[in-house]
Amino acid sequence: MADLVVFKNECGKLEGFGDRGRRAWAKFTKIVSELEVGETLGFQYRLPRSPNHHRFFFAKMSALFERQERFDDFERLLDWLKTGAGYCDLLPGHDGVPCAIPKSIAWHNLDEQSFIEVHRAIVDFLWQPYAQAVLWPAMDDHQRYACVDSWHREFERS
Repeated sequence: MADLVVFKNECGKLEGFGDRGRRAWAKFTKIVSELEVGETLGFQYRLPRSPNHHRFFFAKMSALFERQERFDDFERLLDWLKTGAGYCDLLPGHDGVPCAIPKSIAWHNLDEQSFIEVHRAIVDFLWQPYAQAVLWPAMDDHQRYACVDSWHREFERS
């Protein structure tokens, strides 16, 4: 698979970035323009990660870390959240029972759209009574819900 970075030039037209990119873009546009009626072409693309969204996510998770009662280590909280959100691999444990291993959300591992989906899945997980009971074991259901609601409202984007 060819890597191609495109940008909009001064004239407002898409162009490949650098010499290699210009050649790859020319090849891609030639293939697209020569498609016959009914012929298909598949491709993948990667949206660059947003530094603002990255900072927002970690500020939100840090605020959650400060409010919760279960985890003493931010990285362990994040691993638990990724696992609860389903962003993990299931590997056989020593006794054959599947063991969830959280995947990395490192900058180079996820594009922006994938990071958005992980963020959403984590927030969805936090609305579940199970997750709330883990984070605030000494509270009742209404208090736990209020904790998540308060945290979520603090970070709602207007």
